[in-house]
Formats: sequence, C-alpha cells, structure tokens
Amino acid sequence: LFSIYLERADEEDKMMAESWKADADGILVFTGLFSAAVATFIGVSIQDLKQNSQDTSAFYLQTIYQVLADVNRSQTSIPSALSTPPPFSPPTSAVWVNSLWFLSFSVSLTCALLATLLQRWARRYLQVTRHRRSLHKRARIRAFFSEGINKLHLPWAVEALPTLLHVALFLFFMGLVLFLYNINHTVFTVVISWVGTCACMYACITFMPIVRHDSPYYAPL
Repeated sequence: LFSIYLERADEEDKMMAESWKADADGILVFTGLFSAAVATFIGVSIQDLKQNSQDTSAFYLQTIYQVLADVNRSQTSIPSALSTPPPFSPPTSAVWVNSLWFLSFSVSLTCALLATLLQRWARRYLQVTRHRRSLHKRARIRAFFSEGINKLHLPWAVEALPTLLHVALFLFFMGLVLFLYNINHTVFTVVISWVGTCACMYACITFMPIVRHDSPYYAPL
C-alpha cells in the first residue's frame, strides 16, 4: 500500500517540481533582460533629479557678466544676494518617472529573488520526500510536507510571481509614457498608441475567461 502511494506521489511531486523550475527559469530570463533595460533608462532619467553643474556655472558666469557690464557700478564684487544660485528643485514629472522606474526595477529584482528561492524550494522538497527511508516513514514525511505546501499556500506564491512581473512591466510603461510626454509629443503619440492597444488586449485576455469559460487565454491579474 505504501509503495503504491509513494509511486503516485513521486510522479505528482516530479511534475510539480518541474513546473516550478520551468516557471522560475522563464522568470529569471525575463527579469534579467527587463532589469537591464530599466536600469539603462534609469541611468538617463536620474540626471533630472540632480542639479546640473553646468547650470551653476552658467549662473555665476551670467552674474559676473552683469557686474562687468555695468560700468557705473562702484564695486566689482558680486552682491551677496546673487552670490549663490537659487535652490534646485527637480521637475515633478522627473520625480514621478524615476519613482515609477525605480519601483519597477525593485519589483523585477524581487521577482528574480523569489524565482531563485522557488528553485531552491523545489529541490529541497524533492530531497526531503525522496530520501532513503522505510516506506512508511517516507509516506508520512511526504504527506506531512505536502500538507504544509497546501496550508502555507505555496502554489499561490508561485502564481504570484508572474503577477508581480506584470506589475513591474506596467509600472515601466507608465513611466515611459510620462517620460516621452515631456520629451517629444510625436514619439509620445506613437508609443501611447501602442501601449494603449496592448493594454486593451491585456484587459480582453484577463476578462475573457469570465465571458467564455472555454477560453484558453489567461492573465495572472
């Protein structure tokens, strides 16, 4: 009886572990490429959050020019009111763009970490449940850990990984649209058209199983 149970349990565990590993491998590949792309954009946009040294130099040069141009000025020193440039305040759009992209980058790296942990969990589960023991001990250990997987909702955690990845992608697109809006309206129009089309398609895929129960399309959100 124990041998029959363990034989079927081993088949189920093998299929489950392989499914987890396949999902984790796909997520790791995508997050690697996606994180590299987001980091490249962040390297450009983060400059808008810092004061440009050229602006400071231009301020002092303009002040010196004004002093030298005024031939009637009795003192050649720069007035104290103009001795320092005005305080720097980054544009609101730059703050939002960087916030969205940094959040997207953080979520993407979190997905990569969880995918790595998922691979480790799958290997550990197989090692523990397939360790050489007597049949009845193996059966009890396997039932114990299988119950723990269900009670701790590990399958839900596995399903949450693609959801987080989609959230990271949406955050990136939101930041991209806002970034392009302040750069060039023609490019913004082209990109927002494509993003809007993809968003509509994604919404249809998400809600289609509710309307059509035989629909093979599915989205984690």
